[in-house]
Amino acid sequence: MPVINRIAEFHPEITEWRRHIHANPELLFDTHKTAAFVAAKLREFGCDEVVEGIGRTGVVGLIRGRANGSGKVVGLRADMDALPIQERRDLPYKSQNPGVMHACGHDGHTAMLLGAARYLAETRNFDGAVAVIFQPAEEGGGGGKVMVDEGMMERFGIQEVYGMHNWPGAPEGMVMMREGPLMAAADTFDITVTGHGAHAAKPHDGFDPILAGSLMVASLQQLSSRNTDPLDSLVVSVTKFHAGTAHNIIPEQAELSGTVRTLKDETRAMAEARIRAVAEGVAAAHGCTV
Repeated sequence: MPVINRIAEFHPEITEWRRHIHANPELLFDTHKTAAFVAAKLREFGCDEVVEGIGRTGVVGLIRGRANGSGKVVGLRADMDALPIQERRDLPYKSQNPGVMHACGHDGHTAMLLGAARYLAETRNFDGAVAVIFQPAEEGGGGGKVMVDEGMMERFGIQEVYGMHNWPGAPEGMVMMREGPLMAAADTFDITVTGHGAHAAKPHDGFDPILAGSLMVASLQQLSSRNTDPLDSLVVSVTKFHAGTAHNIIPEQAELSGTVRTLKDETRAMAEARIRAVAEGVAAAHGCTV
């Protein structure tokens, strides 16, 4: 029976799993309930091995094929964690955890990999073994690296790992791929600008960290247009800017945070060096430090 027809028979269950996970989102490594749900399903499907607690709350299920002449072990990976966002949509399966939401689609990733695991465990029409890998802390904390550092690859003999990410703008049923990197490396940065507080009526008595921070935000946007090869890709986004508590006081500190996304190691290294240089240079020019 063609794969698509058999899997279509349990699409309603995959949808049910996804909505259950969506309604019960968890952050970073605190994916205890999600991991328990995943592990229970893998055991229900009849996976040969189900191991919990890899990478703190990661789960791996091993499914052996009918033949093992190749000795090959392929990993299929999904992420389980949600984001610290308040869900505002009024849906029957909306988030039940205030301030936490599956806004990046990891509920779908987990449900899809569970569907694949069920099919593979049911048919076993392949040579070798498949390790289905459910990773915590994709949104921060390096959950995948923690699982690898704890010996996951060696423990199961995994030789290759495949993953995917939903893409809402793509037509339904389309799979997109390219040679080389497709999804960018995502790094975060935090900058604390320290000046000298003063009354808003006497700015000359202090050094304004808000002014320095604002110029940093503008200068960081030039990393892409003036420091990066036009044929390369770099996205720098400042997503948080916090300073002050009173209308009439220039504060002593301002805090900036954001993300850097790159497709090459060289671009990543350049971005880190330039962010440091911009922050230190702009701060010094305005009597502040970082």
